Amino acid sequence: MVKQLTLEDIIGALRNPPSDARKKVITKAYDLAMEAHKGQTRRSGEDYVQHPIAVAKILAEIGMGGKTIAAGLMHDIPEDTAITLEDIEKKFGSEISSLVDGVTKLGKIKLRGSHEEYFLENLRKMLLAMASDIRVIIIKLADRLHNMQTLEFNPPEKQIRIARETMEIFAPIANRLGMGEIKTQLQDLSFKYLDPENFQRIKELEEKDQEERDKHVQRAIKELEDEMKREGIQFIRTDGRAKSIYSLYLKLQKHDMDINRIYDLSAVRIILPEVADCYETLGIVHKKYRPMIGRIKDYISLPKPNGYQSLHTTVFGPDGKILEVQIRTVKMDNEAEFGIAAHWIYSERKKKKNWRDLIFKKKKPEPEKELEWVKQLREWQNEIGRDDEEFIQGLKIDFFKNHIFAFTPRGDIIDLPEDSTPIDFAYAIHSEVGNHVTGAKADGKMVSLDYPIKNGQVLEILTSKDRKTPNHDWLKFVKTSAAKSHIRRELRKE
Repeated sequence: MVKQLTLEDIIGALRNPPSDARKKVITKAYDLAMEAHKGQTRRSGEDYVQHPIAVAKILAEIGMGGKTIAAGLMHDIPEDTAITLEDIEKKFGSEISSLVDGVTKLGKIKLRGSHEEYFLENLRKMLLAMASDIRVIIIKLADRLHNMQTLEFNPPEKQIRIARETMEIFAPIANRLGMGEIKTQLQDLSFKYLDPENFQRIKELEEKDQEERDKHVQRAIKELEDEMKREGIQFIRTDGRAKSIYSLYLKLQKHDMDINRIYDLSAVRIILPEVADCYETLGIVHKKYRPMIGRIKDYISLPKPNGYQSLHTTVFGPDGKILEVQIRTVKMDNEAEFGIAAHWIYSERKKKKNWRDLIFKKKKPEPEKELEWVKQLREWQNEIGRDDEEFIQGLKIDFFKNHIFAFTPRGDIIDLPEDSTPIDFAYAIHSEVGNHVTGAKADGKMVSLDYPIKNGQVLEILTSKDRKTPNHDWLKFVKTSAAKSHIRRELRKE
């Protein structure tokens, strides 16, 4: 029998100590959800209200505020009960009712027609929701996660449809928002239904020798903790980390399904107070265990495009067995797990320290820097209108594909999708730079304009005032939607 969740489970899951105001709004929303969904059941046979309570608990665990959690508790009320959105607005105000309305609208997406049709319609609605309030998408991700956790009670054809949509839309969005924990769970749960044979195969492969790997990791943890204590390093915690089933499957595909070629199958994660401690600890790790050449990655000085920060090193651990060590601060660890949601954890803590905010009730800002890509997405969608094919292809490349970093000669970082060209790089700097490109250098060497830029390269763009317009042929190889839009605009002017 599955444990029935209650209000105490939600309050107990909060990342920050709950204020009276937060407890009050969550309790009020909980009471309304209990009343509204009374007598309703899910396919599993349990009370329907267990679903919104589970969604609210997920939102509490990732650090969201009271209003978002309250909206999570009430997200199905307008659609499935006699209580209206207007009733919610009267009781809770316009901010919470707007969040509930946003999630309700996303919930109206039906899995109908061809695969491409519902995929496209889902994406368009997701973009509009993200552009208006990112919290709507975070609630929807929590909603989808719990639905995936209980997908077994649905008919097989519905399981496949929901799992495919989750893998193609929700998991990439969670990844783009830096929400690593939710992305991983969504991918593994989807994989289980979309490819049960390989899911079971990889699971068994991972579980084989798991006990021995766990002993190896625990020994490494003990040895590294002893070493840090000797050197006077104050660490918050160290723990082991297993690779997720789906990410292991993707890696195995690249290595002829040979698990012995996967170096980060087991890992030790070291959490420290400050950034300086991370670099000092890296030196201690390398002093204790010999590092593998070319396997040290500094994502602190050069974060991943979704904001992920950490130091990674692969070493020959106890008994010479290969082991990955990840080193980061508490803040980096929270951001790696909860991504953009971690913004609310830290803004809440800062708010408590800032008396001005308490007096003037200053509105907490949304994390603008992290949402820059959402703004770009909205602008680009407005420009291309209803060109469905370009919308799909551009979205897959610009926003869901792996990203790389390249540098200008002055050291400015340019974030681009994989396989971007010097022309994409030039337009990412400025449209005028792109319009006047005549050549490019990568790491000091001349390269063609369709050259695929590699991560970490320094690109120098050569320009000339004599070039008045971009070359029409550039459209054949540029990757980013921004570059394509600028090129077409200039060519239309001509």
